[in-house]
Amino acid sequence: MLAPLAAALILAGCASTRGLVPEGRALDADDLATQRSFADATLSEATFPKRDWWTSLGDTQLNGLIDEALAGTPGLDAADARVRQAVAQAGLADAARKATLGGSAQYSGLQLPETVAPEPLGGKYSGVEVLSLSFKYSPDLWGGKRARWHAALGQARAAEVESQAARLTLSSNIARAYVSLAQAYAGLDVAQAEKQRSEHLLGLGRQRVKAGLDNQLQIRNAESASAAADQQMQSAQQQIDATRNAIAALLGKGPDRGLEIARPSLLKAKSPAVPAVTSSELLGHRPDVVAARWRVEAASHGIKAAKAEFYPSVNLSAMLGLASGGLSDLFSSDAVLIQGGPAISLPIFDGGRLRNQLAESDAEYDLAVANYNQNLVAALREVADALQASRSLDAQLISAQQARDAAQQAWQIASTRYRAGLGTQLDVLSAQRPLLQLDQQLAGLRAQRLAAAIELDRALGGGLELRAPDPVAATRPVTTSDSSVIAKASTP
Repeated sequence: MLAPLAAALILAGCASTRGLVPEGRALDADDLATQRSFADATLSEATFPKRDWWTSLGDTQLNGLIDEALAGTPGLDAADARVRQAVAQAGLADAARKATLGGSAQYSGLQLPETVAPEPLGGKYSGVEVLSLSFKYSPDLWGGKRARWHAALGQARAAEVESQAARLTLSSNIARAYVSLAQAYAGLDVAQAEKQRSEHLLGLGRQRVKAGLDNQLQIRNAESASAAADQQMQSAQQQIDATRNAIAALLGKGPDRGLEIARPSLLKAKSPAVPAVTSSELLGHRPDVVAARWRVEAASHGIKAAKAEFYPSVNLSAMLGLASGGLSDLFSSDAVLIQGGPAISLPIFDGGRLRNQLAESDAEYDLAVANYNQNLVAALREVADALQASRSLDAQLISAQQARDAAQQAWQIASTRYRAGLGTQLDVLSAQRPLLQLDQQLAGLRAQRLAAAIELDRALGGGLELRAPDPVAATRPVTTSDSSVIAKASTP
């Protein structure tokens, strides 16, 4: 009698999941075309960044700043706390799969009034002492609890990877700010040189006006150039101060820490290169992509856990104890108390709670897949952007350097003619202006090229070795039938 009833209940539970399936489809990274974009890039068998990729910039002060930051900042502390929280949640999910055993000691007394119960019950106080051990266990027949545990493990692994991503983001932000600091100092040098040139031009103009060789126009132009140079110096100094404050904040310190940062030394950018691997392997070093993949894995197990709620649950409970009205009889054989047995339950009508719960799990999976796909596309775009920026900036630097060399030669010719009495100081000062402008332009291009090198190292994962789930299993939508889920749930 019980077997047909149980089978009917199981079939009723299975039918209630019909029509609820996730819609998300994960992209295959190797299907995202990169051949033409990476065609001109240097391909190598071993060009993933080193774990300490910032050392390639060649500045010991920068190395110390990043090491200081990685030792601990509020942002990293928060990321580490999220990891511990996720690990604890995984532990709770694991504990829910296991049996529990608890002990208790209880004393209870009762006296009924005689107005309610006449003697011999009423008017007499009675006490009971109880010592007991209770056992509870709910077998994971359909694998729902195991799926919840795996989902929590996936979230914990994603949090661990995101903690590494926070460190990569922090180190790259410090490196970029440090490059901006170097650029600000270079801008200050150019502004100071322009100030000297304009002051020299102003003095020369005053002499020519006094000698009757020129009018006030030359003086006013020189005064304007001098004031503009003052503004450039003030702007460069403000950028230096602001960048120092930004670096101090990234270190988790106050602005006084920024005052201790000396002028950066000459930074160098390495040649751009991309590992000669498939797109999937290339992006497998990206913490954001790997974390998104783990969240897809977790959401997949969340669907399995939600489906298991539709099936019958079995609860086993038992209690063994001693109970007596007096301590003298508590440990006698007559005081033994035993209670227990199995219980089976199945939701028949729940107002749509289970279906909505499964629909929510499907939506969470779709959201995780969409986020994973978005990370894949964005990651390849960042690699391509960094490569293309590096190539373009290398070409721009060559052109700018050629222009600067020509301007340098023009200034030298003007200086030679002046010393030979064939030219004037005005010619020399006029020839110096484009030279200073090109120095400023070169400083900006070098800073952009260094930023592109930093961005490429970050886009390639910053040298992190990350544990990732199988890309096929982790991104495959859960479309198996309930019967196959039940069959697989019985395997360890």
